[in-house]
Amino acid sequence: MTTTQDRSGSLPAGDDVIPIGKVSPDHLAPVYAQVPLEVQDAEGVYLHTPDGRKVLDLYGGHAVAALGYGHPRWLQALNSQARSLCFQSNAVPLDVRRRAAAKLANFCGLGLDTVFFVNSGAEANENALKLACRMTGGTRIVAVEGSFHGRSAAAGAVTWGARQKWYGFPQLPFDVTFIKPSDMDRLGTLIDEHTAAVIVEPVQGVAGAVDLPKEFLQALRLRCSENGTILIFDEVQCGVGRTGYPFAANMYEITPDIITTAKALGAGFPVSAMLLADHVAAYCKLDAMGTTFGGGPLACAVVEAVIDIIDSEQLLENVRLRSVQIRESCVVGPILGTQGAGLLLGLRTSRPAKEVQSELLKMDILTGTSGDPHVLRILAPYVLQSEHVEQLRAALQRIEK
Repeated sequence: MTTTQDRSGSLPAGDDVIPIGKVSPDHLAPVYAQVPLEVQDAEGVYLHTPDGRKVLDLYGGHAVAALGYGHPRWLQALNSQARSLCFQSNAVPLDVRRRAAAKLANFCGLGLDTVFFVNSGAEANENALKLACRMTGGTRIVAVEGSFHGRSAAAGAVTWGARQKWYGFPQLPFDVTFIKPSDMDRLGTLIDEHTAAVIVEPVQGVAGAVDLPKEFLQALRLRCSENGTILIFDEVQCGVGRTGYPFAANMYEITPDIITTAKALGAGFPVSAMLLADHVAAYCKLDAMGTTFGGGPLACAVVEAVIDIIDSEQLLENVRLRSVQIRESCVVGPILGTQGAGLLLGLRTSRPAKEVQSELLKMDILTGTSGDPHVLRILAPYVLQSEHVEQLRAALQRIEK
């Protein structure tokens, strides 16, 4: 549905248009394409519908439900903290906030030892870009084609295709240059004295689970270090265990100056964070950044629990095992190959991915599509088991090539 109106005041034709001034039947802004699936509740890796269906969730709410649904220790952490203290602002020091920051920094293990908690991936990226501009005095940001960094002003400005599709702001907050991984030999000129930061998803999510070449990321690290440019790894989707490593930075053995992360960090509770190297953290003065809800006690209690669960239940190893199993067993039916890392996987399809997604949903398996019309995305919970992969394989075998 759309609610657009041109400057002459006339409305476009079509049954999917809600006239200006009218309210949609469910009172919700009609801005999301939705799958035909009504969810009543969920448990483990399964969604339950009001009519009794049990749907295997291999999409995890855009890679959020890292622990599946109803994990007892996640629930216990949230309930216990809610009873103790549901909220206090950052004007009040909290032990749970300090514990969560230390837990996250140690989990990362790359020496990015200063943590700033916020609420969403876009907000983390906004602050990372602002901090880079302030540090360097640069007026340009370099991003990678295919990227998605969020829908706010700065994050949207560095999102590939946003200006043509939905950006909406009258001007960009800085100059932006988009590059390709094949531009390695040109980084010396593309990243210059005007470049404040390079922002990159080491494994691109919306683009279709595209794992960028290690040599390209290494070249970015080298050039940024030479030039005094801040290297930002946007790990909103690929971070906190999604690749089978704490962060994709660990997998690639590359340390950026800033990591931004969200989604799996709260495993269903809204929370995001920036992890900062010491030379970046030195620019974090009073009032340099701020947030009302970021770093709240509920969010921090959940962050602490999520990392404890990933560690104690050996979920990083499980992510790697299930990833290998999908790659080795699910190239059947309409699937031609795989890409990505861990449980951020793209299944390349011989037919339009939306068709395959629709047929899988009829067989009670929920998957995602992507910016590539021939890539089906798998963003399954880390607690996925071998029998769930077999369920996917069996379903794909039943779909026409």
